[in-house]
Amino acid sequence: MLPRDQTAEGNFSSVMVFVFLGFSNLPNLQGLLFGLFFLVYIFILTGNGLIIIITRVDSVLQTPMYFFLANFSSLEICYVSVTLPRILVNLWTQDRSISLLSCATQMCFFLVLGATEAFLLAVMAYDRYMSICSPLHYPLVMNHKMCIQLAVGVWLSGVPVQIGQTCQVFSLPFCGSNQINHFFCDIPPLITLACGDMSLNEICVYVVAVLFAMIPFLLIIGSYVKIISTILKLPSATGRSKAFSTCSSHLIVVLLFFGSVTITYLRPKSNHSAGSNKTLSSTLL
Repeated sequence: MLPRDQTAEGNFSSVMVFVFLGFSNLPNLQGLLFGLFFLVYIFILTGNGLIIIITRVDSVLQTPMYFFLANFSSLEICYVSVTLPRILVNLWTQDRSISLLSCATQMCFFLVLGATEAFLLAVMAYDRYMSICSPLHYPLVMNHKMCIQLAVGVWLSGVPVQIGQTCQVFSLPFCGSNQINHFFCDIPPLITLACGDMSLNEICVYVVAVLFAMIPFLLIIGSYVKIISTILKLPSATGRSKAFSTCSSHLIVVLLFFGSVTITYLRPKSNHSAGSNKTLSSTLL
C-alpha cells in the first residue's frame, strides 16, 4: 500500500506518492524502450553539447543568431534532463513511484523550461527579423549587451508564474487514485486525479498557456510575416533561397513546439486522452 497522509476530517486521505503508469501496458517492450530512450538522450546531449562548444570556439560563429542557438541547445539539454533520466530509471528498475515533492519539482522545472523555450523561440524570430528586414540597424540593435539582456530575460521569464502554478496544482486534494497515466508529472494528468471543483484551476491553466504560448507565437507570426514580405522583394532567387534557409529549421521547431503545447494545454478537457497526452508530450522532450 502506497503512503497516504490521513487527516481528521471523515475518510479523506491525500496522496503522498504517485505511480506512473507510463509504458506499463507494454511489459514485453521495457528493454527496447529503455534502449531507445537512452540512445535519444545520448544523441540529444551529444548533439547539443557539440553545438554549444562549436559556437563558443569558432570566431566566425560569434553572432547573435548562433548565440541564441547555443542558448537553445543549453535549454534542450536541461529540458530533456528533467524527464528522460527519470523515465530511464523507471524502465530499468520497474519502480514507477515518485514522491509528491519530487513530482512537484519535476513539473515546476518542466513548466519553467517550457516557458523559456516559448520566449526564446520568439527572440530568435526577432533576431531573424532584424537581420533580414533591417540589416543596416542589425549590428547596432542586436549588440552583445542586448543579446545578454534578452537571454537573461528569457531564462527568468517563466520562473515566478510557473512556480505559482505548480503550487496551485499541488495544493489540490489528491484523494482518489495515485496512478498518473503518463510518464512524467504534467498538469493535465495530475488535475484528473484531484478532487472537487477544478474549474478555477482549469481557467488558470488556460490563462497561463495563453500568456506563455499564444503571445510568443503571435510575436513569431508577426516577425515572419515581415520576414517573408521582405524576402519576396529580394531581386535574386539565390538571395531569397539563402534568406529562407536561415529560417526554415526555426519554423519547423516553432510549429512542433507550439502545436504540441496548444493541443495539450488549450484543448477542452473533454477531448483529453491519456494516449494523445503521451504522444504529444513526447514531441516536447
